[in-house]
Amino acid sequence: MGNIKSAAEIAREKLEKLESATDEERLKWKYVPEGEKLAARYLKQNLNLVAELGNYEEKVLGYIKEGASEILVRNINLPQSDSARRTNKKAMDGLKTLKNDKVGVENIFSNMRNIFKHYAEQGEQQRNQAYASLKTELEAKVKQAMQQQLNPLMGMNIDVEKQPQFQEEWRQLQIKLDSQYIRLLDEYKQELLALA
Repeated sequence: MGNIKSAAEIAREKLEKLESATDEERLKWKYVPEGEKLAARYLKQNLNLVAELGNYEEKVLGYIKEGASEILVRNINLPQSDSARRTNKKAMDGLKTLKNDKVGVENIFSNMRNIFKHYAEQGEQQRNQAYASLKTELEAKVKQAMQQQLNPLMGMNIDVEKQPQFQEEWRQLQIKLDSQYIRLLDEYKQELLALA
């Protein structure tokens, strides 16, 4: 069995780590979360990111940008609604401000925009076809089950779209359809984070 440590022992170990931390590590611990908060405020409010960055000393600016970049990248998602599209645009504009490699950023954004466009156009067609197919399939199953259990002369219609089984299967199908886009988008997000 593993060695179980008391709260006091764990606290002592953390204190030792803090005491042995370099100045650089301490700056990172302080300013990366501050950058994260700055990015969150930027996304929620009409904040001038350039002006806000000007409030920090040069030696901590890298940590601020690192924290802010992580939050902005995390907020880029598939454009499933107008709100998501607006958030994507704002996050991407913020990243253009933060990153030094403007060409690299624009190349990645171009690839992301292609994913968004494909998702909105061909993806929408795929989702509509999958929805119709699932609806037809479940309607046939329900009709067959009803004919076996009830008098076939009874012409009951059941709206399968409102059935929990349909809702669950549709949710699973959407996840499957979106996963290919999400996987590609996540790869580009990692590339963005790696850029200076």
